[in-house]
Amino acid sequence: MLNLENLFKLLEPRGTSKKLAEATGISTGNIADWKSGRYKPTAEALVLVADYFGCSVDYLLGRTEKPEVNR
Repeated sequence: MLNLENLFKLLEPRGTSKKLAEATGISTGNIADWKSGRYKPTAEALVLVADYFGCSVDYLLGRTEKPEVNR
């Protein structure tokens, strides 16, 4: 089961969804669908979001509580 709680924590500040959409090319409609649970983000979208926020995909998926990227 996909746990996107950490992703939604990052999207909470007002206007973040719009800024994310503009920076990544992901539509605000897709982001709204993720929030509603209607659809799940693709792997490609998760990588774009992780790059935007400077965190790991594992953090977005709730697999770790450490947002830093291990490179």
